[in-house]
Amino acid sequence: MDSSEIRQLKILAAKSRMGAILGTYHAKSGHPGGSLSAADIMTYLYFKEMNVKPEQPKWEDRDRFVLSKGHCCPSLYAILALKGYFEWDELKVLRHVGAMLQGHPDMKGTPGIDMSTGSLGQGISAACGMALAAKLDNKDYRVYTLLGDGEVEEGQVWEAAMFASHQNLDNLVVIVDQNGLQIDGPVEEIAGIEPLDKKFESFGFEVIKIDGHNFEEIKSALDKAKTIKGKPTAILAKTIKGKGVSFMENQVGWHGTAPNKEQYEQATAELQAEIDRLEGNC
Repeated sequence: MDSSEIRQLKILAAKSRMGAILGTYHAKSGHPGGSLSAADIMTYLYFKEMNVKPEQPKWEDRDRFVLSKGHCCPSLYAILALKGYFEWDELKVLRHVGAMLQGHPDMKGTPGIDMSTGSLGQGISAACGMALAAKLDNKDYRVYTLLGDGEVEEGQVWEAAMFASHQNLDNLVVIVDQNGLQIDGPVEEIAGIEPLDKKFESFGFEVIKIDGHNFEEIKSALDKAKTIKGKPTAILAKTIKGKGVSFMENQVGWHGTAPNKEQYEQATAELQAEIDRLEGNC
């Protein structure tokens, strides 16, 4: 990628973060911290990596994405809006009764959502099923699933990992958003998951470790994943919870707390300043 492509991805990621803040502010609830940490990864997936058609969200040959940590959907919704699946203003009624966008992804009500998720561990399991279906149907589409590092404490994650390896699902990419914090505190203090790379390797995965905010590293990892044959890939992405908003970064309290008016205005101002800087307007 050249510098212009990277700059455009950074702008899109900042806009997706702004959308996550917008949605959680108007909802007065939600999960901004993990939404912001995962924004760069999902931005790259939707704008560079995955073969999708917003005008045909159920196109059968599309690549699939499953947000296994479903509570972090605010930034995914923003990315889907930026991609053209639905209007940006839908973000303003996030979690409202009768609205399209709810607190966890709903595949029946929201264009672009491939799997309803929320119960941790179930998303990766569904992604394994999709990847196996592609194999059985002789389809070329690939399946990507994004997990939280707190989610990896769930036993179902490892049942799915065992299944993925046993079925040689080389069309499956598991990405772990390692921001180091879960609702109750630091992951390592709640139920330590390290050495996570060795765990995935022992379950038969190809493992790649990256900076989850570096688009060149994201690209390199996903490019390498496409060359791996006979086994699934796990990308362990180190990130910062609350990335992009100064007072949210690395603060566990922003796992599931919506910003008030003052905080919303400050966060929006910071993100807009970053967009202006990237666009050369300052």
